[in-house]
Amino acid sequence: MNQITPMLKIEPKIEIIPPTAPFSEAQRSWLNGFLAGALGLDGSTALSPAQNGAVLAPAGDADDDEAPWHDQTMPIAERMKLAEGRPLRRRLMAAMAQQDCGQCGYNCSDYSDAIANRSEARLNLCVPGGKETARMVKALYEEIDKAPAAAKPAAAAMPATVSVVVTEPGRSRDNPVAATFLSRRLLNKPGSEKETWHIEFDLAEAGLDYVVGDSFGIFAKNDLGLVDQIIALLGASHMTQVNGKSLRQCLLEDVSLSPAPDSLFELISFISGGATRDKARRLAQGEDPDGDAATLDVMAVLQKFSGVRPHPEAFVEALEPLQPRLYSISSSHNATPGKLSLTVDCVRYVIGKRKRLGLASTFLAERINPGDKLHVYVQKAHGFALPADPKTPIIMVGPGTGIAPFRAFLLDRRATGAPGKNWLFFGHQRSDCDFFYADELNAMKTSGLLTRLSLAWSRDGDKKFYVQDRMREVGREVWTWLAEGAHLYICGDAKRMAKDVERALVDIVAHFGARSTDEAVSFVADLKKKGRFQLDVY
Repeated sequence: MNQITPMLKIEPKIEIIPPTAPFSEAQRSWLNGFLAGALGLDGSTALSPAQNGAVLAPAGDADDDEAPWHDQTMPIAERMKLAEGRPLRRRLMAAMAQQDCGQCGYNCSDYSDAIANRSEARLNLCVPGGKETARMVKALYEEIDKAPAAAKPAAAAMPATVSVVVTEPGRSRDNPVAATFLSRRLLNKPGSEKETWHIEFDLAEAGLDYVVGDSFGIFAKNDLGLVDQIIALLGASHMTQVNGKSLRQCLLEDVSLSPAPDSLFELISFISGGATRDKARRLAQGEDPDGDAATLDVMAVLQKFSGVRPHPEAFVEALEPLQPRLYSISSSHNATPGKLSLTVDCVRYVIGKRKRLGLASTFLAERINPGDKLHVYVQKAHGFALPADPKTPIIMVGPGTGIAPFRAFLLDRRATGAPGKNWLFFGHQRSDCDFFYADELNAMKTSGLLTRLSLAWSRDGDKKFYVQDRMREVGREVWTWLAEGAHLYICGDAKRMAKDVERALVDIVAHFGARSTDEAVSFVADLKKKGRFQLDVY
């Protein structure tokens, strides 16, 4: 995503910000120049949506060093430690989830710059970061107000409501379009402990296309049963009007019901007293007085504080907005124009005696019917794509639903006639019931499109066996492919699988590339810098 150089002085001819606006002359000059360029009013080409989202870093806050915390597998405490002493915008970046997933509408660096500049007032957009990120961002944001006036970013004077971002329909979370849900097909066979669905959409009416590696954003609705239980706990009518619509509709479409935000605990502390107020305050501050904070979604909070019944309007105001969910696309526009598919694990679990449901996964698995419309958008990938040269060999490591983008890669290479070799590492629990797309993959192998297919099943034997174990077994061949210029990709769990696979890769480079461990680590880091080692993790 392109950055705008903060030190470049622009002398605009067009006055967009009037002299009476509450800005200094320098601020007004800067804003006139930025808006003129962004809107194409200065004779230049208007900024793309991505560039409009890439907000300036505050002047005098430059920091061109690399971001060593930009690692999806690193705990937030370690990231914040690495960012100590850096400018505020860099510490804000360290608080993000480091996935550059685009779910917030930015990448991590640009989102942090936008918050630091106060051109983005929403502090809760980093869904993968969860409460840890939300609390850290809030604490860092408060530093702006505490800073001496001279040290504040010049853009801090800009009203939070000012926005010049204009995106093409269906290309951002802020401008979704309607797509048609076509079908779902269960990928697991009887005996599986998992529930994974192949989901298909029709994009023809929406006029959307995409590139393999991109993600698909979905605006799901909450479960109606959960919504009605919450309304009952509030002691309210589902027809109560909130923000111009019924309470039921508002809870269905507009707000997140899991996990409970700190602002809900704050609300309860304001309208209660005694031990209840103290407990709610402690939870709002991130403490865990009863050892159950991690399990508290919105309904659980109402049950925990059953003697407190917030007014419906105040209750809704205390909740977070319902965020879209992103999924890796598992199809190719070149292979099936106007159609798009996803590979989705359905999330269901029990806490206490109550069943909990993943929002979007169960929405797609059971709460939407063929022919229904839903709001969607395509999120362009940030550093996750097929090689520019179709002759380049690729190694893909995607256990479980991590196979999604690699199915797309293979379908795309077949549709475009790309001659490069393809090697897929896939794994799951059991070979007889968890081998997703088995017929497709075996046919690709028979045809020669899939040069190698390496499988790993963690529950088939007495000892658990994963994709990284299979990689080590064939390490010499992996090294040979890398030496030939292959690009390597990982898709899946960031916290464990991705780290384990990268560790296996370092071991392979050290052993078969005759390097020390430090040299192997540097080699793998260099692959990342050159775009030959790419991750799509969550």
